[in-house]
Amino acid sequence: MDKNEIIRILNDWNFWEKEQETGFFRHDYISRLEALMTTGQIAVVTGPRRAGKSFIMRQMAKKLITGGTNPKDILIVNLEDPRFTLAGTALLEEIFEAFMERVSTGKVPVLFLDEIQEIDRFEKWVLMMKDLGKAKIVISGSNAKLLSRELGTLLAGRHLDMTVFPLSFAEFLEFNGCGPQVETHEQERRAKGLLIKYIKEGSFPEVVLSAAKKELLLSYYEDVVNKDVLRRYRIRKPQDLRAAVKYLFSNVSSLFTFNSMDRSLGMSITSARNYTGYMEQAYLLFSLKRFSYKLREQEKSPRKIYAIDTGLCNAAGFRFSDNYGRLAENAVFLSIKRRQNVNPESELYYWKDELHREADFVLKGEKGIQKIIQVCWNMNDMKTRKREIHSLSLAMQDLKCGNAEIISGEEEGEEEISGVKIKVTPLWKWLLAARTGD
Repeated sequence: MDKNEIIRILNDWNFWEKEQETGFFRHDYISRLEALMTTGQIAVVTGPRRAGKSFIMRQMAKKLITGGTNPKDILIVNLEDPRFTLAGTALLEEIFEAFMERVSTGKVPVLFLDEIQEIDRFEKWVLMMKDLGKAKIVISGSNAKLLSRELGTLLAGRHLDMTVFPLSFAEFLEFNGCGPQVETHEQERRAKGLLIKYIKEGSFPEVVLSAAKKELLLSYYEDVVNKDVLRRYRIRKPQDLRAAVKYLFSNVSSLFTFNSMDRSLGMSITSARNYTGYMEQAYLLFSLKRFSYKLREQEKSPRKIYAIDTGLCNAAGFRFSDNYGRLAENAVFLSIKRRQNVNPESELYYWKDELHREADFVLKGEKGIQKIIQVCWNMNDMKTRKREIHSLSLAMQDLKCGNAEIISGEEEGEEEISGVKIKVTPLWKWLLAARTGD
């Protein structure tokens, strides 16, 4: 490519001659990314499409500029820009050469490579740049397996990861013009109202700010299915893949097996397993294993399925708007997954006994079981209340863990279980406390 043309394209994405849109600053992610960059390792930003990775990289660049870095010592490259005609690492090399020749001040630049999975063999080029000290590097990608496989083999010990999710509830409040601190009755009333929107409409940043939420969510859904699954894995029966997505989205916060998918959809167990894996790799959904000290039992047991965004489920036609219990459980799952960004050693499971009594979440750390969480949206229903508390009690006894919590729709207080006082916290309050790790 002509170097002048490369610079014209790059000008559209960089701060060299104009300000770039940075949106609402997501301070938790910026702080985490800044910490990764100070290690000297390659910083890797992963997560689903449209969750805000590109904006976070731009926000990081803006923070560097505000802190004194010359904008011409920062290079942001959107590797999905269709105007780039070269492929592979030859494109990266030409972009870097054009930048260093026409823009750079000569200092070691900070290089932000967005959607790096579009470049074949990118990991060799990135490794070379790091080892030669030619640039400080931040890369992003929307495919978990691609990044983990390539980086795990060639960049082992030379990269640190951060996963970006759609908005937390605290961020959602900020996007809606509220502070994350809820101190007055009016602020509490508004937080409770926004919680319902949060779990029904989802929290992709652009969707939160848009009036055409459903249309935008359907566009996201098609993007992920087409670009990150059908095209990437060359699916021969796209109708089967779409049926699998519908089945799994219809079972969020529920147990599933590959056998049940086989029976319901008429596809092989191998196909069911593959399609589920592809969707997990594209960050469309997550599966959660049952807790067991026996690895074989973990693998054989049914898994629970969770979506990256409940609004995505509802917009795509798999509506759960009135099933707040399932939506609330999905929100709790995502909140715990966000916290694993800063505590990657923690493990997450569900618990179930032989009589199918279940506790929603088991948090395990280096020293064993840390906490058990039960989500019970409607504690006014005495039958549901009794069942959920009894299951939690059994899990506490089986796992020998006295640290447990119930997350409710509205109730706040305490329950006594086997002589232990258990905190009951409304979901809106729990989600806000989760930001600080309380």
